[in-house]
Amino acid sequence: MQIIEVTGYSVRSAVITMRRTGAPLEFVIFPMLHVASPTFYSQVRLRLRECDLIVLEGIRGKSAGVSALTLAYRFAPRRRRNGLQEQRDELLLPKDVPVINPDVTAAEAIEDLKTLPRWMYLLLMVAAPVMGLVFALRGPSVFFDEDLAVEDLPSTLRAEMMADNPVEEAMTGRRDQRLLDALGEIHAERGHEAIRVAVVYGAGHVPAIVSGLWDRYGYRTREAEWLTVLIQA
Repeated sequence: MQIIEVTGYSVRSAVITMRRTGAPLEFVIFPMLHVASPTFYSQVRLRLRECDLIVLEGIRGKSAGVSALTLAYRFAPRRRRNGLQEQRDELLLPKDVPVINPDVTAAEAIEDLKTLPRWMYLLLMVAAPVMGLVFALRGPSVFFDEDLAVEDLPSTLRAEMMADNPVEEAMTGRRDQRLLDALGEIHAERGHEAIRVAVVYGAGHVPAIVSGLWDRYGYRTREAEWLTVLIQA
């Protein structure tokens, strides 16, 4: 199943609803891009108002290393002609819907990255600001291409890909496990309630979320709705 679709015309994100037979609770997964058009974030916000609980991505605390990595998408919106906006909680979250954040701390995120070979870790720290500057100067087409597309890969294939990509494992492995554990607690405690639980995480986490909810708890994809992230110039 396509999660992020990239064409010569647009980038789209599939909002995925997952349900379990015999259980009224449903998980609504919002695959996010941390830089997008303002319209995308307003459309997500409208749909979050219909939810009863929001599970939100967000590394807690601060560190110089995490700040360096996020420069890649914090630079881009500063050039107005790009027509892009950085994802921010105040633009996205309705005031009356409770939010939980099961993500890692900044110290834990850097601890995971430091399991990489030292040269690879240093390269990440240097490359992120450079990528952000290129993004800001040349516009979204530099990075919003077919390589950005995300699919819900079978779990065995995804495990093989993760094994070959230590950077992805270091950046998402512990975070995905924390998230799935939190969703499992919601399922155990509130699975009998007719509520909508929004999962607002970066698109790169979504394959693990979809497969984890199915493998661990028996939730299957029942609906999908496309939202336009941006129109390619």
